[in-house]
Parts: sequence; C-alpha cells; structure tokens
Amino acid sequence: MIIDDVTITVTAGNGGNGIVRFNKTKMSLGPTGANGGNGGDVYLQGVSDLTALKQFRFRKVLQANDGETGQNQLHDGANAQDLTLLVPVGTIAHNLKTKQDIEITKIKETILIAKGGRGGKGNFLFRSATNTTPMQAQKGKLGETFSMHLELKMIADVGFIGLPNVGKSSLLNELTNASAKVANYPFTTLEPNLGVYYDLILADIPGLIEGASIGKGLGIKFLKHVERTKVLFHLIGADSQSPLEDYKTVRTELELYNPLLLEKPEYLFLSKSDTAAADSIANLKKEFGDLNKKITEISIINLESIETVKKILNGLIKEKTDQKAGLAQAN
Repeated sequence: MIIDDVTITVTAGNGGNGIVRFNKTKMSLGPTGANGGNGGDVYLQGVSDLTALKQFRFRKVLQANDGETGQNQLHDGANAQDLTLLVPVGTIAHNLKTKQDIEITKIKETILIAKGGRGGKGNFLFRSATNTTPMQAQKGKLGETFSMHLELKMIADVGFIGLPNVGKSSLLNELTNASAKVANYPFTTLEPNLGVYYDLILADIPGLIEGASIGKGLGIKFLKHVERTKVLFHLIGADSQSPLEDYKTVRTELELYNPLLLEKPEYLFLSKSDTAAADSIANLKKEFGDLNKKITEISIINLESIETVKKILNGLIKEKTDQKAGLAQAN
C-alpha cells in the first residue's frame, strides 16, 4: 500500500552538557571539564521505493539521539549519530512551522531538515588569567523540532489517465512486469501502480471522474500525481456510450486542478477496441479528428496494437536518451 500523505514530528538531538572538573594531580592542578557532544541532525534522503512513507503510518514522532555529556580530563562527549529518514523520490516536505518546502527529486539526495544542538562548553574553556578555577560550564543547546507534512507527488515518465475501468491497469500489466489489480468494475485501482518499460517509469493513475478536482470519487488524492508526469497516455473506452464526452470530462478536471496539466504531451488511445465495430471506430476517429486529436485504437488481445504503443514508448526512450546526452555535453 502506498502512503502518499502523512504528518510527522521530527526532533534533532540536544547537545550534551559541558561539566566542571579539576585535575587533582599535584603540580597539574587546573580545570579539566570537557565539552558535551553535538546532538544528532535529522535528514531526508530520497529512495526509489514508493512505499517508503508507510513507515510513518504509526510512527509519527522521530527523534535523533542527544550528544553525550563531557567527561573529566578533557575528554569531550561523543557527538550523536544523525538520523536519516528515507522518503520516496518525489516527496515534498512542508515545514508547518517555518512554512518552507523541501523537495526530494533524486535518489540518494540528502537534505537537512532539523539541526542538532551544539554541545555545551566544559569549565576548561572558561579558564583565564584571572579565573584559574572556573566553576561554570555550559548546558548543551536544544535540537530543532518541527512538524513536517510529507506529500508524495510521483515522478513518472508516462502517466496513464482516464475514467475508471478503461483498461489502464491491463495496459500497464501488458507492457511491464507490474501486477496491478484488474476487474470489470469502476475504481478497481485504489492507488497508483508503477511499472518499468526499459528506461521509462510508467504510472497507472487511478480513475478520475467528473468532480474529481473538488474531491469526488478518488478526488484530488491522485490528481497531484499527474503534475510531475512528463507525458500522458489518455485512455478512452471503446465500450463507452460517449467517448468524446469522457475525454472532455477528464480534460476539464485536469484544467480545474491545474491548467498547466493541459500543456503536457498527450497520446490518445481508444482502449478495448475489440468490443467496438470497425465503422464505430472510424466514426470516433473522425469525431476526434474534428478536434485535431489523433486517437489510436488498442486492445490487449491485439498484439499488433500493443506493438504500436511500444513504438511510441521507444520513441520517448530515444528522446530521454538524447536529452541526457545533451545535458552531459553541456556540462
């Protein structure tokens, strides 16, 4: 199960206290109280596992260890180990106190979110020519503590969108090794499913309905996953009573949620084409053509049509490879 929205509290470690100590050895008298160690910092680190936020479902308070107290004979207390929280790539961390947002966009990207407190000074550091027996030491500083709202917005190369039960999960399973649940009823898919087609990440985004942008059906919970998807594969069921209206419905919800979504590259597919007559498909192609939209009929039982989809994906892989090569040359 993918958890894509959770609020946690993070607390960095407190600094250890400095201490007051004196050397009792004759001829070596003087302050020897050492400093406390620094408290552990808290970091976020990006990982490829989209289920990584699941760890926070019941574990909502995370705290790094405190630094150790200073010791005698100038032995400083040990610094505490830092705490690193693993989150999926695509996670946005909203700091509810500072109102700042942090985005994790790369695997192994590591960002500090809470700084540990500095260790306090021992009395050795308070010595001076006029104060040879300092009786003061410093307490360690408190670590930072924040409430963080973690929100996952998946980063996928291709997102499958469309009304419920148009065959998005079936297509994902056919193209990849994904095992998305498939059944002949609406809202079979209750969370995004991912698959990998060579160098591309494909995301089956749960069905949208009219009113999704204001919370109906699965609501805006999964509309946000479309935002970072680079290319849209829009599936329209050939068994629908009004395929053109289905298309307009989904496009309207995308626009209401974020008009920029309409600017993403889009490929139209008439899914379940094996359920429609040839003349019906021809009429649908003409209707979409009148809108300057090209729609390609596909069916998972028609291998030739699946090969057509693969050719499109292969083209996207080439574009992605060319872009990487261009960036490498620029650097």
